[in-house]
Amino acid sequence: MAFGDLLEIVGSTGRFQILHVTLLCIPVLLMASHNLLQNFVASVPRHYCNAHANLSQLQLSPEETLLITVPLDQTGKPLRCQRYVTPQWHLLTKNGTSSSAEPGDTKNDVDVDLQGCTEGWSYNMTERSSTIISDWDLVCDVRSLKQMGQTVYMGGVLVGALVFGGLSDRYGRRILLLISHMLMAVSGTCAAFSTSFPLFCLFRFGCGMALSGLGLNTFSLIVEWIPTRVRTVVGTITGYCYTVGQLLLAVIAYFIRDWRWLTLAVSLPFYGFFLFSWWFHESSRWLVLSNKSEQAIKNLQSVANFNGRREEGEKIDIKMVQESMKKEMSGSQGSYSVLDLFRTPTMRTMTVCLSAVWLSTSFAYYGLAMDLQKFGVDIYLIQVIFGAVDIPAKVVITVSMSFIGRRPSQCGALMIAGVTILINLLIPVDKQTVRTCMAVLGKGCLAASFNCCYLYSGELYPTIIRQNGMGWVSMMARVGAMVAPMVLLAGEYIPWIPGLIYGGAPILSGVAAIFLPETLGSPLPDTIQDVEDRGSGRGSKMPPKEAIILQDTQANHLKQAP
Repeated sequence: MAFGDLLEIVGSTGRFQILHVTLLCIPVLLMASHNLLQNFVASVPRHYCNAHANLSQLQLSPEETLLITVPLDQTGKPLRCQRYVTPQWHLLTKNGTSSSAEPGDTKNDVDVDLQGCTEGWSYNMTERSSTIISDWDLVCDVRSLKQMGQTVYMGGVLVGALVFGGLSDRYGRRILLLISHMLMAVSGTCAAFSTSFPLFCLFRFGCGMALSGLGLNTFSLIVEWIPTRVRTVVGTITGYCYTVGQLLLAVIAYFIRDWRWLTLAVSLPFYGFFLFSWWFHESSRWLVLSNKSEQAIKNLQSVANFNGRREEGEKIDIKMVQESMKKEMSGSQGSYSVLDLFRTPTMRTMTVCLSAVWLSTSFAYYGLAMDLQKFGVDIYLIQVIFGAVDIPAKVVITVSMSFIGRRPSQCGALMIAGVTILINLLIPVDKQTVRTCMAVLGKGCLAASFNCCYLYSGELYPTIIRQNGMGWVSMMARVGAMVAPMVLLAGEYIPWIPGLIYGGAPILSGVAAIFLPETLGSPLPDTIQDVEDRGSGRGSKMPPKEAIILQDTQANHLKQAP
């Protein structure tokens, strides 16, 4: 008897499993909102230097004030970070037009001195009523702080992957999920009421930590309470929750234009999530492996009662549970850590290659998804498009993984994404529609890559350290997400550098993925020795019934994600 047989006894896909998965999936909708919140709370409005103080007493229209205060750039738009030292009265004409000022002509027949925005900035708030950029003047000399804010958030996601990945294996999935919900609610609320940018970053760091805890423990509780045969369906459904969350963010942001209320709107629901999460049952699989068989039996019997199988549940005893978990319990003797991911040859090669895949996927994904303003399209529309492309992308990658295999699907998704990003470097800047289409295609491939690597990693790592393995690769994804915003800063000096890096990284990791073993139709490894046997060619094929393997990992965003 295997543990899956115990799930069959208590009602494998009964009312408990349906309600359990549904309640776990609801918070996933808002995970995407926090991941991509920066696109709206930190959108950069059109801005230029404030007029000289003495002009406020004159009866000048805004256009006239701007004309004599701010010079034009080469495209005829007001410079964002400079103004005339003194008002240029001669630029005014009798009819109040700016015909005497030519684009790029800051001299206009006389020598003109320029200065920085010593008296602050004026912002054109047509798209958003307020952002952290306009509230704290994160422009010009301090414009890099915008990217720093997202880097700090992703740093929190990275730390959360390290902390919650290990703690959930030690203390359980349920308690860490409860803590994550409350941390997200409190941190998000405090971020909304932050009085300074450093405080905002501090609380967003807390949101990032909470997001990792949510992703890792939601994944574990879903997969460990459902039978193998429905993991494909459940994994697909939960995976699409993150996709729907991206579309939901665009709708919420469209109606809530103030960044504080928007942050609050995507944070307050987590108080409710915290309350109903008390109903969740701890994983009986984890309880048995943690030598808490009696509690595991109580949980199984509770599930049986909920599913209307009280009599079957009462037949479950310690002997039956321990027999079902015999192999896993024998392999879990002793303590395992992240170091065990690198001790043996096959595990080491596998972990290095997966690290490259996760890092580059997240790096390129957030490089595209976190700078929507550069496409010159309505920010709400592009958010919807970027979210909607995940739907066909995940369908294609799911079919590909099922028929072609995990390894070629992973390699193909990464390489196609890299090529499309590099092609965008060759398309003229004024071809915004073509550039946007290529970016959407690249983002769809990266979303497909995310979908694949969640599943692939879950199949590659053995049961006894699967959480450590998933925590490690998730951490590598956050490293990529942290670095991604900073690469955008290089574009201010060499415009094509970010695109080259964002496109090159997925191609290189696609090559690395070639060295991963194929898992299509293979049994899930329980121990490190199983992994080494598979690497040496001694692994065996599993019967058709068990060939439906760990599809559940598609439900994890997390990051990042999609």
